Amino acid sequence: VFRKKAVELGEKLLPAFNTPTGIPWALLNIKSGIGRNWPWASGGSSILAEFGTLHLEFIHLSHLSGNPVFAEKVMNIRKVLNRLDKPEGLYPNYLNPSSGQWGQHHVSVGGLGDSFYEYLLKAWLMSSKTDEEGKKMYYDAVQAVETHLIRKSSGGLTYIAEWKGGLLEHKMGHLTCFAGGMFALGADGAPDDKTGHHIELGAEIARTCHESYDRTSMKLGPEAFRFDGGVEAIATRQNEKYYILRPEVIETYMYMWRLTHDPKYRQWGWEAVEALEKHCRVDGGYSGIRDVYNNHESHDDVQQSFFLSETLKYLYLLFSEDDLLPFEHWVFNTEAHPLPVLHKDDGNKEENQK
Repeated sequence: VFRKKAVELGEKLLPAFNTPTGIPWALLNIKSGIGRNWPWASGGSSILAEFGTLHLEFIHLSHLSGNPVFAEKVMNIRKVLNRLDKPEGLYPNYLNPSSGQWGQHHVSVGGLGDSFYEYLLKAWLMSSKTDEEGKKMYYDAVQAVETHLIRKSSGGLTYIAEWKGGLLEHKMGHLTCFAGGMFALGADGAPDDKTGHHIELGAEIARTCHESYDRTSMKLGPEAFRFDGGVEAIATRQNEKYYILRPEVIETYMYMWRLTHDPKYRQWGWEAVEALEKHCRVDGGYSGIRDVYNNHESHDDVQQSFFLSETLKYLYLLFSEDDLLPFEHWVFNTEAHPLPVLHKDDGNKEENQK
């Protein structure tokens, strides 16, 4: 029943790809098949993290259904991206689905960009390391990010800045903290013996993100934190001081623990558990916090769905044995739902069973 429903939903989503380039619309009326983009997105563009975060699910859907159309749609997205000139090798967050041209040159490994990079790496991992194109795109992208976005603060904290038309904004979002785990997960396949370097990069990002938690009153990290005007890893704007039960820091702890077994990652995870219990637990479940620098909780009265699918799941995995959902057999999609690694002989096995 679930396979049937998944395929049915996949088919309902296909009209979103009916654009001149095949880059899908952000929004789709499933009844009429008419798509459009977010009105606020630069120049009618689709968003990198949205059209770049379909690959795992659509490849898996083709595998489940035997229908190649889903895989074709996402492979075409890659074809378009590969053809395009990229500023300094970076991928802007906005791409117009009609003209096939980039919108404004904003680049972020946080919101609007994040899971695109994650899915390049995970496409290669899910393919049993046969998807060479995904692998190359990932390591090239990371190289450009490292050259142009990754910086070290005067206090020695490594962070990933945001790029706006060539100018750096020295701000890192909580969402960007997932990248520590991503760098570590991708370390194994890194070119030119850079495995150790990628693990180290993951560890440095994990440390910076831990600092963003540690420097608040509640020991929970803000939505975004800055490295300018003498502050480091601290939110300086009121509208960035909230915590909405986000998982990205815990996600990085989980990957770092599994890949290094350094006990500090479990210790840091436990600090987060204690802070969640102390400040976020309410009668009906868990709530976000409006200002993590305050000594008194002001709850936002919302329990986000990703709290269950990601934050608690990554905490559970952080304190579990490595053979629970082992990385050689499972890849987590961007909302921490496990998808199986597809081994080359899987298809034949299914054919034989029929």
